[in-house]
Parts: sequence; structure tokens; C-alpha cells
Amino acid sequence: MSTTTTQAPATGRARRPAPPGQAVDATPAESTLTTLRRGLALSPRLRTGLAGTLGLAVLAMVGRVAVPVAVQQGIDRGLRAPGGPDLRVVAVVAALTVAVLAATTTCSYLMLRRLFTVSETALAELRTRTFRHVHDLSMLHQQTQRRGSLVSRVTGDVDQITQFLQWGGVILLVSVGQILVTTAVMFVYSWQLTLVVLGAFVPAAVVVWRFQPRLATAYGQVRERVGTLLAAISESVVGAEVIRAYGVGERTGERLDTAVVAHRRSQIRALTTSVTSFSSGEVAAGLATAGVVVVGVHLGVGGGLTVGQLTAFLFLVTLFVQPVQIATEVLNEAQNAIAGWRRVLDVLDERPDVADPGDDGVPLPAGALSVTFDRVHFAYPGGPEVLSAVDLSVPARRTVAVVGETGSGKSTFAKLLTRLMDPTHGAVLLSGVPLTRATFASLRSRVVLVPQDGFLFDGTVAANVRLARPDAGDDAITACFAELGLADWVAGLPAGLDTNVGERGEALSVGERQLVALARAYLADPDLLVLDEATSAVDPATEVRLQRTLDAVTRGRTTVTIAHRLSTARAADEVIVFDAGRVAQRGHHDDLVAEPESVYGRLYAAWLAQTR
Repeated sequence: MSTTTTQAPATGRARRPAPPGQAVDATPAESTLTTLRRGLALSPRLRTGLAGTLGLAVLAMVGRVAVPVAVQQGIDRGLRAPGGPDLRVVAVVAALTVAVLAATTTCSYLMLRRLFTVSETALAELRTRTFRHVHDLSMLHQQTQRRGSLVSRVTGDVDQITQFLQWGGVILLVSVGQILVTTAVMFVYSWQLTLVVLGAFVPAAVVVWRFQPRLATAYGQVRERVGTLLAAISESVVGAEVIRAYGVGERTGERLDTAVVAHRRSQIRALTTSVTSFSSGEVAAGLATAGVVVVGVHLGVGGGLTVGQLTAFLFLVTLFVQPVQIATEVLNEAQNAIAGWRRVLDVLDERPDVADPGDDGVPLPAGALSVTFDRVHFAYPGGPEVLSAVDLSVPARRTVAVVGETGSGKSTFAKLLTRLMDPTHGAVLLSGVPLTRATFASLRSRVVLVPQDGFLFDGTVAANVRLARPDAGDDAITACFAELGLADWVAGLPAGLDTNVGERGEALSVGERQLVALARAYLADPDLLVLDEATSAVDPATEVRLQRTLDAVTRGRTTVTIAHRLSTARAADEVIVFDAGRVAQRGHHDDLVAEPESVYGRLYAAWLAQTR
């Protein structure tokens, strides 16, 4: 019997986890328009608010265009009136200009407020969605990626999008609106001079268009280097104790320097490319102004333009040139944001290979759970098989110890049993239900894994234990420690249950972290308990006390222990021996040691040698 992994539906492209060491970034780059279209599809709030924001931006531009028009009217109809200067006209023009500027300033305020509110809300949803998707990816996928790179997708890349939408996006909207309105008014004054201005910017537009693909590639590399830099920094911080213990601070510093230099070089390449694009706008601006002066004077001499119109047109050229130059620069910044958006989409495209079956799933049967491995094979991507044709059954309420040499497949067995990963072939069943059909809600509440490292979150002892049952009060947690025989240990902590364990539990010793992890598992009251030698880091006296407590904890439920100590194997109802990814032996400890030349016999001899 075999089964295939049930996959949850996902949008976009589905890809298998990358081989170890290969980053997610190695996917083909999409076009800028495709990325924007897909990004906006994932952020509907941005799309619904964009039209109104753009409309307000266009209205805000009317105020700026009103100034050149007012100058022209003030000169031609006021200062150069046929009968002499008409101050009444000048006053009316000034008053109307002030009113228009007040109205457009209000539009500008509303536009900014709308854009900030909409962008923050939409991108907060995108950040949450990206984090949850990263969290839903299997342990196998997460282990093949650099954690700093994954974290940078949720933090730095989304921040880059936010920064662009709130500042670059504002400038771009304002610039587009100003260009459109200014161009329309310039055509009203003189279509000839308008063509001169537009003609001057044609070469600059070609340069910008040709350089956009290069900018996309350059800023894509910048975002990748940021992820690499964050990964190097986070590893150096987390591994600070090992770095100091082995005196490798200098080598670690060199590694960080390499990441910093790589980031600096990629940033310089991107900025150098953007400078070329921006400089073309500067040249075009100079040509446009010079062309308007020359042609405008010629038209004025011929009677085609008044002094006020030519003066107003020069103001309009300034209003046209400024946003064109700014838009050129903003487009360069946009490539940085789009590169970040592309990396976020790249993560969201990863389909979780261990997925909740959803509505098609079934809950696990009530009571203690039996375990069945049906012709299970497993291999990590790009590697040889770690488990081969594993066939075994563990009856309900049985305590089983899984032993074997390092690399024999014990930990992989535990991960498949708790569905942190799925088999390459075959099926894992609990009380007859394939794990791929069991709902996550049922599986995670009925099956608990206590890992060897006893990971704790930054918070109090009580908060970490309460993860197993959020509604548990302090009295229930105190009773939990008392039943485990750990009441005196809790009493000896600086603040009892309110003692802060620190980040990753580093305020406690390794053994103390395991005590909290065991209490958390006990409070969860699972029907299948998987222990990855959860007492390996405690002292012998505490181990004896915990072993007596664990006997009571495991009674009435199925328990599978990844054993590294002889005492654990001795206490089990049955021992399963793994060797090179296969089940080599199984039976009671006393029966297995009767074969001294067997795999278990050699392990037993090694254990005895260590205890002498």
C-alpha cells in the first residue's frame, strides 16, 4: 500500500523544495509589468484605492499650474493692459490663485493621507501573508534555505515596497499628474513649443527604456545580497558562543566583511546604472529650456506669443522638467522595490509540500494511537535515501525506543511520524488513518514531539508551558510541575513561573530548558508522545527523577523515544534498531543483547564501555 502527499491548492507557480544550499532566488526573473500585476493582485487594497489617489494627485497639480497661468494673466491683462497697468485685474488674479492653491493643498493632504493609510494596511496584510506562508513551508524546505534570506523577505523586502509606495509612489503619482496637466496647458499656449519640449525628451525616454532591464537585474542582485548579509549577521549573533569558544572571531569577521563588500558592490553597480539614466534627463532638461527660449523668442517677434505667454511657458517648462527628472529617478528606485516584490512573490509561489488537507481531511480516532509505517522510503532532495522500505507497526499504548548509530535514520523517522515531513514513497498511518489525510488541528493536538534541544520562546516559564494549552492557568501549570516532581526546581527559580527564559531559552541551562519542554508536553496530554531523548542533557540525579515521572506520563498513551542512552532502551516495552535507513532488529532489550554480534549488541557494548 502506498499513498501520495496531498497538496493544498496554491496560486502561481508551484516548485519543489530546492536542493540543500540552493537559494529560492534562482528562479527566472519576471518582467516588471508581470510582477506589478501579480503584486497588485495579492494586495487588492492597493488596487481599490489607487484610482481615487491618482485623481486627488491630478487635482493637486492644478494649483501648481495655476501659478504660470496667473503670471500670464497678470502680465498680459494687468501690467500690460492697453490703457496701462490695471491693478484690479492683478488683485483678482492673485485672489483666485490663492483660492486655487488652498483647494489643491487640501487635495494634496487628502492624497497623502489616503496613500499612507492604504499602503500601510495593504502591505501589513502582505507581510502577514508572507510570514504565514513561510511558517507553513515544511521543515525540509526551511532547512534548505538560509534563515536570514527567508526573514529578509518578510522584513527588508516588504519594507522596500512600503518605502517606495509611501514616498517614491507619492512622488511618482504627483509627477505623472503634473506632467499630464502641464503638457495640456502648454499645448493651449503653443503647440510648437510643446513639440520642442517633448522632442528634447525623446532621447532621454529611449535611454531610460533601454536601461530599465539592467536596473531590474542590478536591484534584484541588491535584494539578494541583503538576504545574504542578514543571514551572515544572524548566524554570527546566534553562534556567538561557539565563535568565542573556538576563537574564530577574525574568520567570522572576514565572512561578514565579504557579505558587506558584496552588498556594497551590488549597490554601486545599481546606482551607477541609475545615474546614467538620471543624467539623460538632465541633458534633456537643458535642451528643452534652450529650445523654448530660442523658438519662443522667434515666435514672439513674429507676434505668435505675448510676453506673458512666453513667460508662463517658461514656468510651465520648469514644471514639466522637474517631475520628468524626478520620475526618472523614482523609476530607478521602483526597480529596487519591484525586486523586493519579486522576491516576496517568489516565496509565495512555493507550494507547501506538507499541507493541511482542509475540508477533505479527517480527524484521528479517539484514544491512544497505533503507528504503522507501510513501505516508507525517504530521501532529502539531491541526496541518497535516508530510509528504505521501512515496514513496522507499533500497537497503541506501547512504549518504544528507537536506537541506531548516528545517521541511521532515527530523527528522520521521528519527523515523518509527526508529519514535519512526508515520505518520498509509502505511507505513515496513525490508527489506520494516513497522515496526509489527517487534519492539522487533530494531528497537532493529539501528537506532540519534544525535540532534543528543548526550544523555548522569549517569555516566562509559564508562558512557554502554556503554549501547549493556552487556557491553562498558573494553578494548572504549578500542578503540572508538581506531578512531574519538579516543584522544588520551580521554587528555586528567581521568579518562579514568572522567570524570564530569555531568547531561545538562553537564560536557562540546556537541562533546564528540557525540563520546561517536558512540562509543556505533559500539559498537552497527547495520545502519541514522541521524545527525541528529552532527558539527554540533564544530570544523572535529575534523569532518574524524570524517568520515574515519565513512566507515569507515558502510561496509557503511545510513546516513541529516540534513544541515545542505555537506560531509555532498557525501560521501553520494545526496542527498534535502525541501521543504514532500515529496520535491522526489534524486540525487548533483554532479547536483543543476547546477540552480541548484532547491531544492537555492538551498540550495547559501546554503551557499557562509556559507563565504565
